[in-house]
Amino acid sequence: MNSAVVGLTIPFLGTSLGAALVFFLRDKLKPSVEKMLTGFAGGVMIAASIWSLIIPAINQAESLGRLSFIPAVVGFWGGILFLLLLDHLIPHLHNQAKHPEGPHSHFKRTTMLLLAVTLHNIPEGMAVGVVYGGILTGNSTITLAGALALSIGIAIQNIPEGAIISLPLKASGFKSAKAFSFGVLSGVVEPIAGAITLCASSLITPAMPYMLSFAAGAMIYVVIEDLVPTTASGDHSDIGTLFFAFGFSLMMALDVALG
Repeated sequence: MNSAVVGLTIPFLGTSLGAALVFFLRDKLKPSVEKMLTGFAGGVMIAASIWSLIIPAINQAESLGRLSFIPAVVGFWGGILFLLLLDHLIPHLHNQAKHPEGPHSHFKRTTMLLLAVTLHNIPEGMAVGVVYGGILTGNSTITLAGALALSIGIAIQNIPEGAIISLPLKASGFKSAKAFSFGVLSGVVEPIAGAITLCASSLITPAMPYMLSFAAGAMIYVVIEDLVPTTASGDHSDIGTLFFAFGFSLMMALDVALG
């Protein structure tokens, strides 16, 4: 249980760390640093989606024989479509970055961005909760190393998200402490969603393959839609690509070697 508490807390600490940059930066993260962080996080999350979520989902449905892929496919598409729905209901993160000037006030744009980041954190919290729930229910197809790496990867991704909440608020006139508190607030839903999923894990054991692959679909959507464009656009894209590969290979090695 202690490992689960730590695992649920790590992504929230990433958001808080990003929000804390408001005390040290006037503007934003350097593009090269942002690409390093997002590239590494993207690589970790893709590898985690495969080895920590999709493969265990298929293994858990092995009683279906050659149809053991069905729960993984259904859950995966459920995660993809859920995030697609969110993107139609809330402002998109990289669209906000591309079009900072719009019909709304600076404060209103930042408020909507806070909502966007907060809602995007829900499926990420669920992903961590599902993985640790599987461990606590004795699921041998899920490793503690893979779960921890997943938490760290999401935490790294959350660093720039915390910063893009707190820094614009400071620029619009908020004091640093208040801007920091709003950035932290955007990450609170992550451990809450994870804890709820974790508590329900014993009740949803038969649906675990669907839940694991749902989390994988949601995370892969976030990586492709939000992290990859940030990594590949503008200068220093090669740095982002190299750190993506590093994150992917590191996560793969941890999951296989320590599993």
